[in-house]
Amino acid sequence: MWTPRTRRVAIRSPLPWRDVCVGKCPEEGRHSDLGEVAPEIKASERRTAVAIADLEWREMEGDDCEFRYGDGTNEAQDNDFPTVERSRLQEMLSLLGLEMYQVQKLSLQDSLQISFDSMKNWAPQVPKDLPWNFLRKLQALNADARNTTMVLDVLPDARPVEKESQMEEEIIYWDPADDLAADIYSFSELPTPDTPVNPLDLLCALLISSDSFLQQEIVLKMALCQFALPLVLPDSENHYHTFLLWAMRGIVRTWWSQPPRGVGSFREDSVVLSRAPAFAFVRMDVSSNSKSQLLNAVLSPGHRQWDCFWHRDLNLGTNAREISDGLVEISWFFPSGREDLDIFPEPVTFLNLRGDIGSHWLQFKLLTEISSAVFILTDNISKKEYKLLYSMKESTTKYYFILSPYRGKRNTNLRFLNKLIPVLKIDHSHVLVKVSSTDSDSFVKRIRAIVGNVLRAPCRRVSVEDMAHAARKLGLKVDEDCEECQKAKDRMERITRKIKDSDAYRRDELRLQGDPWRKAAQVEKEFCQLQWAVDPPEKHRAELRRRLLELRMQQNSHDPSSGVQEFISGISSPSLSEKQYFLRWMEWGLARVAQPRLRQPPETLLTLRPKHGGATDLGEPLWPEPLGVEHFLREMGQFYEAESCLVEAGRLPAGQRRFAHFPGLASELLLTGLPLELIDGSTLSMPIRWVTGLLKELHVRLERRSRLVVLSALGVPGTGKSTLLNTMFGLRFATGKSCSPRGAFMQLITVAEGFSQDLGCDHILVIDSGGLIGGALTSAGDRFELEASLATLLMGLSNVTVISLAETKDIPAAILHAFLRLEKTGHMPNYQFVYQNLHDVSVPGPRPRDKRQLLDPPGDLSRAAAQMEKQSDGFRALAGLAFCDPEKQHIWHIPGLWHGAPPMAAVSLAYSEAIFELKRCLLENIRNGLSNQNKNIQQLIELVRRL
Repeated sequence: MWTPRTRRVAIRSPLPWRDVCVGKCPEEGRHSDLGEVAPEIKASERRTAVAIADLEWREMEGDDCEFRYGDGTNEAQDNDFPTVERSRLQEMLSLLGLEMYQVQKLSLQDSLQISFDSMKNWAPQVPKDLPWNFLRKLQALNADARNTTMVLDVLPDARPVEKESQMEEEIIYWDPADDLAADIYSFSELPTPDTPVNPLDLLCALLISSDSFLQQEIVLKMALCQFALPLVLPDSENHYHTFLLWAMRGIVRTWWSQPPRGVGSFREDSVVLSRAPAFAFVRMDVSSNSKSQLLNAVLSPGHRQWDCFWHRDLNLGTNAREISDGLVEISWFFPSGREDLDIFPEPVTFLNLRGDIGSHWLQFKLLTEISSAVFILTDNISKKEYKLLYSMKESTTKYYFILSPYRGKRNTNLRFLNKLIPVLKIDHSHVLVKVSSTDSDSFVKRIRAIVGNVLRAPCRRVSVEDMAHAARKLGLKVDEDCEECQKAKDRMERITRKIKDSDAYRRDELRLQGDPWRKAAQVEKEFCQLQWAVDPPEKHRAELRRRLLELRMQQNSHDPSSGVQEFISGISSPSLSEKQYFLRWMEWGLARVAQPRLRQPPETLLTLRPKHGGATDLGEPLWPEPLGVEHFLREMGQFYEAESCLVEAGRLPAGQRRFAHFPGLASELLLTGLPLELIDGSTLSMPIRWVTGLLKELHVRLERRSRLVVLSALGVPGTGKSTLLNTMFGLRFATGKSCSPRGAFMQLITVAEGFSQDLGCDHILVIDSGGLIGGALTSAGDRFELEASLATLLMGLSNVTVISLAETKDIPAAILHAFLRLEKTGHMPNYQFVYQNLHDVSVPGPRPRDKRQLLDPPGDLSRAAAQMEKQSDGFRALAGLAFCDPEKQHIWHIPGLWHGAPPMAAVSLAYSEAIFELKRCLLENIRNGLSNQNKNIQQLIELVRRL
């Protein structure tokens, strides 16, 4: 087996690294349980801090002490270690094929491209496949993403032409009568499954090679998979470790505080901002007990153990770490409000340092400053370890020792432990001995009891932001401190500090929305209906045109508010990174200042996403529509709409336009991966001039690569449409309470150039609709007609439509209307009906009766839909309308999303695998031409206008 310690790779050039950008402290002036927030630290002061730490250690080393630490930031001063460590990192990057991403970092858009591999459930064959295999599985929330096993390491060009079954037959039935010597040697050289890379090394190498936004996506997906997250990323070559604060900004968790279901007991907050007691687990010298395995046992309720932390007893985690020593990982326990499941009554943070504390002094010192208690696993406590711990005599953190009686020197351990008791202010109850594996359950209960005792007493509570402040004091680099990120944050704060009340802000600052937009949308709808009338009265047409111009002139008389102007400046930045930083900051800042109040906490909120039931009343949504980035873009769209309408009517000279560049700004955002609003969720109408202007700008920017396939998702509220699309393609559609109940958003996915000819398109435009009403037609009134029109529009634009259902018989009437209307036009996209099992995770697949119910002749609701559409030939079964064929996989069963009970549940492996199969089928249908003819952007613009 290959290991980087023995192999040497030619290095073309030393590893370049980005300059460290240090801005002002993000939360200057705040106080926490850690005390005064660290002021701004210059690069020279960081080096001074590192040098002081180095001197502290050298003073602790005596003549009889052989203690050396090999991965701390100060080891660059050693003449021997830097060369070894530098080559080790470079070898790992070369092995994984990541050397090319050290100057131009791997981006999020790079990782999301559709390629040949998107359609194959392939296994990595060579080490260079491992990063892409990890990203692909992580995007799909696959619990096996950390698996670094490779199949037979045979180059594709070297594979025999024969089928694999023939190859296996030749091996199994090898004839010993043949040339014995030749066959023996050929057998000895047969490639074998190999795992040359530790999963933690793979993670560190990939993070080092990724830009800030891909790092953030990796960490977010790891959190959904319930993997331990990287908190401090070691840099063994430059010896400048990075605290990953920005990478964790997007993680939001929900939990219930006990007693359950009480008023205010439901909580949702960012893990970066919420404070909780922290407990660190570290190793000193050697330990026969597994730190990570112990942590997994502590975090796992009941007898079901989840491997949150990768540990050495897993079959694929036994390889020696090469570049990930010094990595600090973080994970949390969140209560569900159920006493039978909750290990602790409140959120608790757990930290894990990889490697020996003696080799990673700064990381260990950070953990002692932010933790309520530190558990030290060791087999030996000698003079070297005593001096190490003696330096912590001023620490107020509680220390616990976990020893093994079968290893180490018993008398020496006891002697130095007795010396440490007054130094660390501990007693004999702080020394635990893990006797054998047979007492693991009772030992875990003892650890939990210690943690529970610390929680009940006054203890330090810290957030990840507080941890970052402590890291700055110690001289660690914080990823969020770069200049572009801080400039974007300052701009966001200038906008959000004026928001005291969301409704008042929308009324006073976003003036073109609300009543003016609703009235204009209603007039345009009536005007559009007249276009299809047989003999429309000209007087009525003129009246509608007059009213519309009055409304548009009223809108055009306003100037953008200061907040909108600041937003426009933010998305107009020439720096792509600063623009992306600004949009992310705006999403979080708006969510923070405009957090809606929960109206009535239902049982379903025990899951990580508030909405997941099939029967949601849109008339009284659980969450009011929150203020978001889409409202600022909607305001820009209305300025453009009003101005364009006046120019078309000759009321405004084209040379006096002020907002003609707005669609170009929006198209750039679409290209960077931001979902843009296609249909306004408040009026259920499309700003036609704004959308067509945006698509025209998109066509200009894409130049020759403008062939499109449109994929839409519709269905019942709360059936997981957005989650399904996000898991399938790595998209960013809003889920949970931040998701508007209606409307539609679009996001663009790039197809790799090498695959676009085969797939038949250059990009896939994915449209995510809000929930459609699944109730009676007569009670819905005008709102139902709006939603039926929405369904018709989205399905009419689409090549492929995914219809998401919670029950197989609850197809919304609006979708049935769309079927009947589109049948008249002859435009029928490829349909995929997805039945998402939201409760029962044990059901292996769709039951036959489910298929019969879906394909049987429709019931009363469908009959009423056919009558409203005045179909002369009555109605037909859905199978006849949608060309559904169960044998051709038009009906899908998706297992439950969660494995276990949220909030500590991970995503089910069965869910991930089912989503991948659906994705593969969709791409295969597109490639085989089973969907409607692919279109370019200009054709899409014409289709939008026509529909």
